[in-house]
Amino acid sequence: MSYARQLLDAYPGTLSADAGMLAAAIDALSDCAQACIADAEMVTCIRLCLDCTDVCTATLGVVSRQTASDAAVTGPLLEVCIAICKSCGDECERHARHHPHCRVCAEACRRCEQACRGLLGALK
Repeated sequence: MSYARQLLDAYPGTLSADAGMLAAAIDALSDCAQACIADAEMVTCIRLCLDCTDVCTATLGVVSRQTASDAAVTGPLLEVCIAICKSCGDECERHARHHPHCRVCAEACRRCEQACRGLLGALK
């Protein structure tokens, strides 16, 4: 069980979404930010990976805090995260056959994109 899930299970209040779905999104955001930090080889790829890292890290922070969660902030952040993960994943996928780190980054971006879509849908 991830630390995110353990902390969510220990949270005494009401969560903004299903604990499993929320923990999956938190874990995917963290993994995606890490993969993007590590995958900084080509110019366009570098820019997208760094942008993706920043957006995933910001979204991770906001999504992780459950006290007085504000859907007006969380929703748009998740939408931006979905968009950058798609762009970054598409770019990394172009290089995946020749660069294993791009394959890993593309996979992390796709996983994060899907987790954020699921969480966004659950919050609406």
